[in-house]
Amino acid sequence: MNVSKKENTNSVTHFILLGFPASPKRQLLYFGLFSVTYTLTLMGNTAIACAVLGDRRLHSPMYIFLGNFSLLEICYVTTTVPNLLANFISTTKSISFVSCFAQFYFFFSFGCDEGILLSILAFDRYLAICRPLHYPRIMNRQLCTGLVVFGWSCGLIIFITPVVFISKLPYCGPNIINHFVCDPIPIMMLSCSEDTTTQFIYSTFNATAMIGTFIFVLCSYALVILAVLRMPSEASKSKAFSTCASHLAVVFLFFGSIMVMYVSPRSTHPVEVQKNVALLYSVVTPLLNPLIYSLRNKEMKAALRKVFGYENLLTKHKSEIVGS
Repeated sequence: MNVSKKENTNSVTHFILLGFPASPKRQLLYFGLFSVTYTLTLMGNTAIACAVLGDRRLHSPMYIFLGNFSLLEICYVTTTVPNLLANFISTTKSISFVSCFAQFYFFFSFGCDEGILLSILAFDRYLAICRPLHYPRIMNRQLCTGLVVFGWSCGLIIFITPVVFISKLPYCGPNIINHFVCDPIPIMMLSCSEDTTTQFIYSTFNATAMIGTFIFVLCSYALVILAVLRMPSEASKSKAFSTCASHLAVVFLFFGSIMVMYVSPRSTHPVEVQKNVALLYSVVTPLLNPLIYSLRNKEMKAALRKVFGYENLLTKHKSEIVGS
C-alpha cells in the first residue's frame, strides 16, 4: 500500500494550462490580439536595443542599462506569450512537467532581473543627479559592465532554489492549472501534501527580491527628487523630472502588480483576478516600456530616427528642396 502511494506521488508527467477558456471564435480573437501585442513588444524593445547599439551618443551608462532592460523584456515576454498563443489554438493545452518548471524558472528569474535592472537605473540616476562631479569616476566602464552582468545573472541564480524545492513536491493529480503560465501558487496547490518549508522558502525569496528592490528604487528616486528641487535652473529641473517620471512609471506598473500577487504563496485573490493582473505585468508592461522611454526622451527619439534611416531621409529631402 505504501509502495503504491509512493508511485502515485510521481504520476504527473504533464500539466494542463487552462489559460482563458472561451468559445473557439473568441479563442481565435485572443490569438490575434496577443499575436499583435507580442509582435509590437518585440519590435519596440528591439528598436530601443538597436538604437542604443547603433548610436554612439547613447553609449552612456543610462542608455546601456536601458538597452539591456529592453533585451531582458524580450526574454521575459517570450517565456510566456508563445506558449499562450499555442494554447489558444490547441485542444489539449498540455505542457510537460519539465517544460512547465522551465517556464516557471525563466519567467520568475527574468522578472527578478527586471527588478534588479530597475534598481540599477535608479542608482545610476541617483549618482548622475545627486553626485554629478563624482559620477564619471564612480560609474566607469568596469562598474557599468559589472552591474549589467549582475542584473542579468542575479535572478537566474536566486530562483534556482525555490524552483528545485517546488519541483520536488509530490504530485499525484489532478494536473490542471487554472492559469496561462506555470505559476508557483497554483502548482503548489496541486501537490499531494502541504509543505510549509517550501512555501516559506518561496515566500522569503519573493519578499526579498521584490520588496527589497522596490524599497531601494523608491529611496533612490526620493533622494533624486530632493536634489532636483534644489536645482537653480528650470531647464535642468524639467529634464531631470522628465527622466525620473518615465522610470517611475515603469517601476509602479511593474512592482505594483507583482507585489499584490506574489508576496504570499497563499493568495486569496480570485483566479480570474490573478490571471488579469498577471497579464498586466507579463504582457502589457513590456509593451508599454518602449513607448514610455522613447516618447519622453529626446535623445532616444533622435537615435531611433537615425538608426532606422528617418534622419537621413529627412536630410536628403531638405537638401532636394533647397537644391530645387
